[in-house]
Amino acid sequence: MFLKRPKDDKSRETWDMVQNASVVGLHLVSATFVGLLMGYWLDKWLGTKPWLTILLLVFGVAAGFKNVLLEAKKIQNAQEKSAPPRVNDTNGTDSQ
Repeated sequence: MFLKRPKDDKSRETWDMVQNASVVGLHLVSATFVGLLMGYWLDKWLGTKPWLTILLLVFGVAAGFKNVLLEAKKIQNAQEKSAPPRVNDTNGTDSQ
């Protein structure tokens, strides 16, 4: 690995957030790019310009957003597991 992970907890937490943000961005861009390239290649091969490019670009964007939502849900679940337990209110319900 090019960069060494920091030893202290605060820096490690910041490093993990940067990694998570970069993964989310890569999911959106890569799915869009793959859809665009596949559509362009199929349009060129089948002679249907520009319809398959547009269609697969839309599918690629949709797949990218789906991947982003799944990754965000995974990050949120990991943060909930590592969060300290909630303290009860005076009326006996959990505070949120």
